Amino acid sequence: MKNDQNNIPAHTHIAHTAIKLNRRSLVAGAALLALAGGAEAQSTAASYPSRPVTVVTAFAVGSGPDAVLRIVGEKLATRWKQGVTVDNRPGGGGFVAIEYARRAKPDGYTLLQLDSEHISALPYLYKNRNFNTLDHFDPVAPLFLTPFFVAVPTASPWKNMADLIKAAKADAGKVSYGSWGVGSPGHLGGEWLDYLTGSKMTHVPYREVSQLFTSVANGDPAWSFASLPSSQGIYKSGKIRYLAVAAPKRIAQMPEVPTVAEAGGPAELDVNSFVSLLSPKGVDAGVREKIRADVVAVLQDPQVKEKFATFAFQPMGFTVAEMQQFAKKKSEQYKLLIEKAHISLD
Repeated sequence: MKNDQNNIPAHTHIAHTAIKLNRRSLVAGAALLALAGGAEAQSTAASYPSRPVTVVTAFAVGSGPDAVLRIVGEKLATRWKQGVTVDNRPGGGGFVAIEYARRAKPDGYTLLQLDSEHISALPYLYKNRNFNTLDHFDPVAPLFLTPFFVAVPTASPWKNMADLIKAAKADAGKVSYGSWGVGSPGHLGGEWLDYLTGSKMTHVPYREVSQLFTSVANGDPAWSFASLPSSQGIYKSGKIRYLAVAAPKRIAQMPEVPTVAEAGGPAELDVNSFVSLLSPKGVDAGVREKIRADVVAVLQDPQVKEKFATFAFQPMGFTVAEMQQFAKKKSEQYKLLIEKAHISLD
């Protein structure tokens, strides 16, 4: 049968026209909503913050991360013309701070300061909790990277990393190293050294950093990783010395200390901790980017740089994508080490 458009009833033409108009209206309406949503997001970011901001931290008052967070907070408060409060909630392997911040409204007014171990090691250390930090929080802004030195007693016969590794491989389990807790960078760094060299050393965890370095100075345990702020006091007293810095290049504050590779150890041994700010999932992307841009700008402030330098903290200008990539790399490494050594905090 031949179709004749002229023979189609008038009401059918009207119906087709109405459907077309409705479709156009829906598309136009969706476009307007998208524009309105984008404009609202821009407005939210532009007006942020309109009230005080709280930064919850897993670190204790007086610690290095706490000290630099406070000066960063002061600079942000000046920049934002709003108060920035540091809320210290240490304990529970970071879970005290994490659980508190997780309950906060995702509006950018509650942020969380964690290190890379809270982000990348927790899922493997506490398997029974079935908790992945980045399932609940988004990386927002970078703060700093902490390098670690290999510290031994001043009287140690080891002159370099080659000596330490030779002793560790000669007698499995005889050489001991200390750290400030199971799953800490000092502990996992020792596991990493074992993995790279085929040695097997004994880990000795301590509750207090001061006790750790007093014990290292006395030769039991034989060595430990050490950040500059945590060990400088006992280093300056002449009771410990640094064999190397576990980093790709020397540290400006201690230029005479060689890298692990320069001291006869594996070049892959890069032991550090990255501290950053996160937000509960759901914070507007524009707000998160504004926080990141403002924090990165504050890190360039001469006073902030000077404070960071006293701790040998290296300010980082990572993008969110770079922060996520760093966390992923750490996660892969920690998963390998924790499962290989059967480490658990459950």
